[in-house]
Amino acid sequence: MPSGTHLVAAIDDDRRVRLSIQSVLESAGYEAEVFDSAEAFLDSGVLPRASCVIADVRLPGLDGLQLQRRIRELRPQVPMVVITAHDDDGVRQRALRDGATAFLAKPFDAARLLERIEQAVGGIRDREHDDE
Repeated sequence: MPSGTHLVAAIDDDRRVRLSIQSVLESAGYEAEVFDSAEAFLDSGVLPRASCVIADVRLPGLDGLQLQRRIRELRPQVPMVVITAHDDDGVRQRALRDGATAFLAKPFDAARLLERIEQAVGGIRDREHDDE
């Protein structure tokens, strides 16, 4: 369970997946914002407040890996969990090499997703305490 409220943004073009992730996050005590495209997320102004970003690999417009690179340019400290229904070793390796905290194949277990997010957010808390 998160301590304090952390905002987690989720980007997936499948409405059912977005709503499912939002429900899982909110039931675990996270603030959740969901988007149907990378562009909608980037235009929303949520990135500066996000503690973690979850993004599908296959998105209309900017894909999840392009979004990952963009986030690294804008806020490199924000952890990212990459999700996909098309598990591909090359894509997995590229996402992890480029700094993804986790790479999960759909359908994934909600507990596993929460575990990965808590690890990512915990890393943010650790860095915040290091700055004190």
